[in-house]
Amino acid sequence: MSPTQLEALHFPLHGSRLIEASAGTGKTYTIAALYLRLVLGHGANDEAGYSTAFRRPLTPPEILVVTFTEAATKELRSRIRERLDQAARYFRADDGGADAEVDEFLSKFRLDYPRESWPAQARKLQMAAEWMDEAAVSTIHSWCNRMLREHAFDSDSLFTQRLETDQADLLEEVARDYWRTFMYPLEEAAAQHVRGWWASPEKLLNALKYLLPHAQLLAPSVEPKDALAAAEQERQRVLAKLKAEPWAQWGGELRKLFDEGQANKRFNAQKLNKANRERWLKVLEQWSSDPTAVKPDLKDDAAVWERLTPAGIAAIWKGEPPP
Repeated sequence: MSPTQLEALHFPLHGSRLIEASAGTGKTYTIAALYLRLVLGHGANDEAGYSTAFRRPLTPPEILVVTFTEAATKELRSRIRERLDQAARYFRADDGGADAEVDEFLSKFRLDYPRESWPAQARKLQMAAEWMDEAAVSTIHSWCNRMLREHAFDSDSLFTQRLETDQADLLEEVARDYWRTFMYPLEEAAAQHVRGWWASPEKLLNALKYLLPHAQLLAPSVEPKDALAAAEQERQRVLAKLKAEPWAQWGGELRKLFDEGQANKRFNAQKLNKANRERWLKVLEQWSSDPTAVKPDLKDDAAVWERLTPAGIAAIWKGEPPP
């Protein structure tokens, strides 16, 4: 089957269904909407004559919701409770009531029921909201632990299970799997870039581990291969801009400027002698003519980085303002 855009009001609530959603697309909102429908048994009389409902209305203890972290569990439970309470108030409101324009989903949801049944639906929703303390909302590992404990005979496991909350080994395994999936296929140049940042999966995990609790705040990103290719393309663009045409004439202009300045004793030639400046200018010209060279072939602590700046030239210039 080809994928279709999800409509929470008409999404089938029976059989196996897969919903794909990236960060910030309203997953919690959708889960809460489906929860409302399950509580009221919504969807039995679909517009197209096709039932999207579960076979009967459900209570919170009968609806299993699982997620990844304890924090997400607490937020889900709270958001579902709030949504149930809001829907109950909406069903109690008249058409001109304060809640009449609160939510487009709730407006359509309420219209699927006869007006005379609204008070009864409101009671069901309010009861479900008050029942949320017993709702089956948990992390995946907590739910698995509960199932192993309650079905120890069937699962051939111990009656007492210890829930391992230390995720260090798991995170290391994830980092290694990520490294194999995305770093191994890189071309040599891109791999060298990556190794300059992180020499191993362990180094990568160590650099990122403090960001993991905030991962949901990060925007979706492309695969490392594509990101590195885009970065390399941008770097080449910036380098090409830096090495644009003026460099072809700047070398000659600087030679003439310094030669005339030395001949006329306009600057301290001991601090900018001809041999050094000729060597520096040649290196700069070689850099500007090589599309792949990122930096000139000069040591990071070489005097050129200070001497050939406007401030460095001004420091040795005599009399008239420096060029």
